[in-house]
Amino acid sequence: MEDSSANKNASSSSSVDSDIGFDISPARRRMGSPDYITYGVGALVAFGGVFGYAKVGSLMSLGSGLLFGSLILYGGYIHSVNRRDFLLAFLSSVVLCGVMGVRFFKTGKFMPAGLVLCVNLFQVIRFGYRFFMD
Repeated sequence: MEDSSANKNASSSSSVDSDIGFDISPARRRMGSPDYITYGVGALVAFGGVFGYAKVGSLMSLGSGLLFGSLILYGGYIHSVNRRDFLLAFLSSVVLCGVMGVRFFKTGKFMPAGLVLCVNLFQVIRFGYRFFMD
């Protein structure tokens, strides 16, 4: 009788850690399908910041590109783990749409502001559609 209770405790402790109180089983930690689109957008934004710094020497481009690229990449990771959690990537894209939209309409130049605006507008529409369809 003691053997069966020992086996029961051993099997339950493997998926739930009593010290921290939540499920840490491998099935819970497994990532869903990767959000390659958001990863691509984040990499494009980060690369654009580095390219802007290399071409013109703009520290503002470097800082904002790396900041927003990192936020979008991390948002893509969060979205890959939980398909209903896309708020960080969505909000980062909304902010970039606003900033780059103003810049695009001031200068009229497609590169880089128009490209970043279009790509992030696609993200906003994509996540907005997902929000209303779920």
